[in-house]
Order: sequence, then structure tokens, then C-alpha cells
Amino acid sequence: MPEVVTTIAALRRVVASARERARREGSSDAPVARVVFVPTLGALHEGHLQLVRQARDLGGIVVVSIFVNPLQFGPGEDFDRYPRTLDADVQRLEGLADFVFAPSVDEMYPTGSAETRVTAGSIASLYEGASRPGHFDGMLTVVAKLFHIVAPDVAVFGQKDAQQVHLVGRMVRDLDLPITIAVVDTVRESDGLALSSRNRYLDPEGRAAAVALSGALAAGSAVADRGAEAVLEAARAVIAAEPAVKLDYLVVVDPETFLPVGEGHHGPAIALIAARVGWTRLIDNERISFP
Repeated sequence: MPEVVTTIAALRRVVASARERARREGSSDAPVARVVFVPTLGALHEGHLQLVRQARDLGGIVVVSIFVNPLQFGPGEDFDRYPRTLDADVQRLEGLADFVFAPSVDEMYPTGSAETRVTAGSIASLYEGASRPGHFDGMLTVVAKLFHIVAPDVAVFGQKDAQQVHLVGRMVRDLDLPITIAVVDTVRESDGLALSSRNRYLDPEGRAAAVALSGALAAGSAVADRGAEAVLEAARAVIAAEPAVKLDYLVVVDPETFLPVGEGHHGPAIALIAARVGWTRLIDNERISFP
């Protein structure tokens, strides 16, 4: 089982010790001395485990954090009911992670909050940010704290949270953090539904309806040769055919700027979608290439 660490001081100590031990056993630049970090909110599913497997494949010391961060949950969101399954999560990480960092809220925010915060900028007010004001400031603040605590060489994130990946990558570049960001493709159920901790909130009817999100993205991708508006029209048609799915946003963005693409856009893009199925809010995305 991975070692569970609950304090910042202890995590820094065990990671530094593991890194030093790895360096003694190999050369100073050996991959075994690398620290690879996977930040999570817990309630681990196969999508999370794929991130950790990628971390393990990169070689070195693998650290997984499990922390439900209050700063990224707004009023009326599911912070209190967000699943907390630490014991089961640790068991699922057996053979994959070396350390699990599972701090309390008091450990991370001893004064009750964080007066100094990372500001995510204008892109954070779009898409997920429009529906969840302040979410990305809270996310970047805790990721920055975790980066300073863990001091990883590589951090692994999932493509499912595409806007998050974009903002974390920009923070690393803007603040010159010595960290490489590795991105793992979205893990899906056999019917295409993107794996998410929130899928457990879906009843059987909602679970069946939720497949419309990935179906919409697939329909849009299939007509990419006809331009961005055709992608959006095809995707909207799939959502409109499923009355249990209430669309929040659907947009095609440039992966470099994360702004909506124009009709004449050529090259890579990302189609983003968010919708509610009952009380459950789901997101998904798909990479698209315009000829």
C-alpha cells in the first residue's frame, strides 16, 4: 500500500528522503529520482487510475494527492456531498503510487482560507468559469500550493478537464515553474460516457441520457470538414433529441488561446460541452482537426 501522509511537513520530508535515496542508488539524473505528481479530489475511478498508471510509466516517485478543495466549490455546489472515500482510494492505488497526500482543510488553510490567491485571468470567466464563478482561481491556488509542497518534476492531468489543463499549463509558463505537464486522454465507458466522480449521482435514466454528451461531440467531429458552425449544429441536434439533457454550453475553441474559433479556422481545435442531467452537471470535450 502507498504511505498515507496528512501533513505538509511530513510530505516534504518523505518525498525528499525518497528522492535522495533514489539518487544514491543511481546516477544524479536517473529517472528513479524524478517525482511525478497526480492531484485529485479523491473518489477515484478508472480515469484517475489511468493518470496514475501514466505517472508510474514515466518512472520515479509517484505522489497522489487526495483533497477536496473548498476554494473551487461555489455556493450551492456539491462540496459537502462530494464523495470522500479515502480508504477505498488508497486500496485502489496499491502498486501504483508511493505516497498519498491526504491533508485536512485545516492543514491546507490553517487560517480558514487563503488570502493570497492565484488569479486565473480572463479565460477563467468563460465556459466552466461562467457557470462556476471563482472556480478556477480556487483550483489554480490549490494546484500552486500542491506544486510547492510536493515539488514534482512532472504533474499529470486528464484531458477531460480541458479548460483546467489549459489554465494550469499557462500558470506553469507564466510563473516559470520548473514542472512538465503531462496530459492523458479522457477515459470513457464502453458507450462513450466520460468517466467522472459525478457519474455516481446519475439514476439509470440519467445514466442512459448522459451518453448524449459524447454522442454530440462525435457527431460534431464527424462533420469537421464542413467548418466550425457545422460541428456545432450537428452536436446541438444530438442534445436536442435528448430532453433529459439540459445544455449549459457548447463551443469549439483554439487550444492555444482557448477562445472560440472562427468559421475559417484551420488546424487543431477542441469542442467543449457541459450539460445538466437531472441535478448532475457533466462536462466533456473532444479534440477536432479542421482541414
